Amino acid sequence: MTPLPACCTPLDDHWPLPVPLPGTVFLSTRFDPALLSPGDFQRCDVPPPASIQRSVAKRQAEFLAGRLCAREALQRLDHLHCIPAIGEDRAPVWPGHISGSITHSTGHAAAIVGHKAQWHGLGMDLEHLLSPERADRLAGEILTADELQRMAALPREQQALLVTLTFSVKESLFKALYPIVHKRFYFEHAEVLEWSAAGRVRLRLLTDLSQEWGHGKELEGQFVVQGEQLLSLVAIAM
Repeated sequence: MTPLPACCTPLDDHWPLPVPLPGTVFLSTRFDPALLSPGDFQRCDVPPPASIQRSVAKRQAEFLAGRLCAREALQRLDHLHCIPAIGEDRAPVWPGHISGSITHSTGHAAAIVGHKAQWHGLGMDLEHLLSPERADRLAGEILTADELQRMAALPREQQALLVTLTFSVKESLFKALYPIVHKRFYFEHAEVLEWSAAGRVRLRLLTDLSQEWGHGKELEGQFVVQGEQLLSLVAIAM
């Protein structure tokens, strides 16, 4: 395993979500952009794309941390030594037989990988919990009319959590489905039907993406709140 830069903590393979996914490898790390050194990419053997070279230290550190998690996860899963490039659609480019997802938010990065023969799609998203004020401002952009109605019935202290969860799990849904349908869709094209304090969430598509993935199709996701962050995952089994 390549030595980690000072800006990253040791890679952690603890599974944080309610339901483990058999056949996958999950790794996470904490990172501090202030500790990023100019030679870290070269020392870690992670070639930075031009867009990353031009970016600020925070973006460089989160990219490096996420790719280090992804590379080690691929190594543990399949003895592959590769780093997912950035595709034209900005998504990571995984080996053809691999499903995977990378995410990062506020000093925390993670990656998950699995074989496509077992997991057709994997989508993971990490978000900082929204404050009640910010959740109120963003709710109309993230939630459908039905979701807004359901949110209004919740106690005030749960509303910001629901907006954060809805944002995150819709991001995870997109990451899981886009490589399958090759069609972009947005917040209004899916809805959260129900969620539980135990970390289970049920979603429904509100648009036709393909013959298999049409309006009304339901999917399961899961999430966990750790400190000030929420991690969500949508996994599509074969």
